[in-house]
Amino acid sequence: MPVRRDRRVPAGDVLAGLRVELERVGAGAEHGGAAEHVGRVVRLQLGHRLRGELGRVLVLALQRSGRKAEALRSYATIRAQLVDELGVEPGADLRGMYESILADDAPAPAAPRQLPPDLPDFTGRADALAALAKPFQVAVVSGPPGVGKSALAVHAAHALRERFPAGQLYLDLDGREPAELLAEALRALGVEAAPPTPRERSALLRSLLAERPMLLLLDDALDAGQVRPLLPGNACSVIVTSRRRITELPGAVQIDLAEPPQDEALSLLDRHRADDVTDLLVDVNLLELVGTDPVGQPRYRLPDLIRHHALERGHDREALSRVLAAWTVTTEHAMARLPTTVFSLTAARAPRWRLPDQTLDRLTADPLGWFEAEHDSLAGAVAVAAEAGLAESAWGLAAAMVPYLDLHCRLDTWQRTHTLALAAARASGDTYGEAAMLRGLAQVALYQDRYDEAAGGFTRSRRLFHELGDVRAEATSICGLGAVSQFSGRQARSLGHFRRALAMFLAADDPHGEAFVRQAIGRVHLRAGELAQASESLRQAMRLAQELGDSHREGCVCLQMGNLHGAMSFHRHALDIFESLGDRHCGAYALQSMAGLQVTRGELAPASAALERSLEIFQELGDRSGAASTTQLLGELHRSAGRTVLARDYLKHASELRRDLPVRTSGA
Repeated sequence: MPVRRDRRVPAGDVLAGLRVELERVGAGAEHGGAAEHVGRVVRLQLGHRLRGELGRVLVLALQRSGRKAEALRSYATIRAQLVDELGVEPGADLRGMYESILADDAPAPAAPRQLPPDLPDFTGRADALAALAKPFQVAVVSGPPGVGKSALAVHAAHALRERFPAGQLYLDLDGREPAELLAEALRALGVEAAPPTPRERSALLRSLLAERPMLLLLDDALDAGQVRPLLPGNACSVIVTSRRRITELPGAVQIDLAEPPQDEALSLLDRHRADDVTDLLVDVNLLELVGTDPVGQPRYRLPDLIRHHALERGHDREALSRVLAAWTVTTEHAMARLPTTVFSLTAARAPRWRLPDQTLDRLTADPLGWFEAEHDSLAGAVAVAAEAGLAESAWGLAAAMVPYLDLHCRLDTWQRTHTLALAAARASGDTYGEAAMLRGLAQVALYQDRYDEAAGGFTRSRRLFHELGDVRAEATSICGLGAVSQFSGRQARSLGHFRRALAMFLAADDPHGEAFVRQAIGRVHLRAGELAQASESLRQAMRLAQELGDSHREGCVCLQMGNLHGAMSFHRHALDIFESLGDRHCGAYALQSMAGLQVTRGELAPASAALERSLEIFQELGDRSGAASTTQLLGELHRSAGRTVLARDYLKHASELRRDLPVRTSGA
């Protein structure tokens, strides 16, 4: 028996056709031509069940065309089908439509009014505005970033609104696909479900706009291929903005924008109060909003055109000094809120422009997040200040960054900013700035195992601070000499440096410095096996750290106490502190110490994992000494586990790493 073929049009095709005719109903009703389109709707749905979207579209078409009785009968048919076949009532949308028919309150699609807000005090561009005031089908406003294409287009579009009472559509093209843009435009015109293909969507858009002439603003177009599917019929007008001159659109009016004349730009700024300027510059594309930083503050950047122009004109020393003064205050405010600031130094004579306290507190509520967000800008500010000969601003900013750079081990930035600021300080005869930058560079050298270089920097900075009479600053340099001596194996000399620094911190009434030195003295005693003295120094350091709320110092003391008492809880607490502060360097040492204790307990698997993690961090941060000691511990661990080949490889590599370390000849 032959199979009967169903020749009905697929439901999806019928639905697409119904949507097109439905929108024509909406347009035709205003001109009395709806009957023809409704007839097509009825013919399209013949042979199909009315439930679901097909039924809803038919009822809406009949309602819009004024055929109230037929709309009610169609609703009754749909409801009967749903109740009989599925045991459910019609959905909320269809029921609401039924009730509106009974109330004779047919919904009509609202006219879209999508233009962005106009600038109330738009200035200049008279020739371009005059060209856009004349009749046109398509106008292309082109020009480089930042010249005000969008601002001009929006202003001109607002002036044309009365010519297009049916509505104005705005689409931000910004690299998007035509299919997505067409769907957005159709939704604005009341089409809830757009046809599946871009060609169908484009055809439907043209059909709708043929009966409802509108103004379209297509902002930030890439090329003609992105624009063509969005172009309506002849009754509409379209304004396109683009960075390139789109000449492939026949008959389009071409408006090429250049940088505004200086008198227009100055007039624009002179007409606004200072607290409105940022918003104004964004509105006219002279400043770009690029998102928000980790603390939720808006982030801006200058468009390339404006930035390059400013650089070409050179520095305005007075204006630059004001900007750097604000940077200095904000950076110092953020620095003071960091978990540790033990060796911070301040440029007392650097210019400062203080923002309101409430603003500063809001900006630096998350100081680490603020430094992360502003890292590149701060480094750039140091470079600009140094180049301009503003030495105190340069080294003051560089010094204020140190606690953050130390905490997150940003040694490259530390080295770069201090080198630039040191040269500026020397060129201007700023002895204190020279000493501060020498001390900072010596600390970087210490972290990178360049002990002779570190000792030289600490010695020179100590001498300069001593000549200037700054006891506290001199003590910070002496602490550096103590660390160099300790890492060079000269424990007695190291202890002498730290005790001298302790006396100076006490004289300067610096409890943070005192806590640091007492912990350092405890570490020296511990390595010498002098456990009673180590315990007393570490106990005093812990008391000070907790009284000061210095969680970072508490973590450092916990490491030594864990080694002193062989207690895993101290190591874990230290690791938790360092990880919460984002200090990966100290965290790697905590992992190393914890692994050493795990090895003594026979917990080889977790010890191996901890050592591998610490080795990875040391290698990434360039700490060759830390990498060598961790590799040595891994070799010893594998040897104790009977893995002789693996152990030999690790121990050989550790020996090579130690051989590559700088020769420790320093007399520090």
